Amino acid sequence: MGKSKKRIIHSGKNDQFIRLSREEAVKTVVEFLKAGNKEVYGLITLFGLTAEEVLEAGADYETVAGIRSIFK
Repeated sequence: MGKSKKRIIHSGKNDQFIRLSREEAVKTVVEFLKAGNKEVYGLITLFGLTAEEVLEAGADYETVAGIRSIFK
């Protein structure tokens, strides 16, 4: 693989979230939980979100209770 392809692939992997605020992170976590996306765990731990924040943003209680071990 050439240098250019390596740079393009590398930048695509690492530039997924550019300047993500805490409010946007909570909204993204709720969307990821509803979609069943596995990246939700990284966002929750990165921002140190609490279960209350995610519930207030509109997540289902059953879903949040299922992953309560990763919340603060």
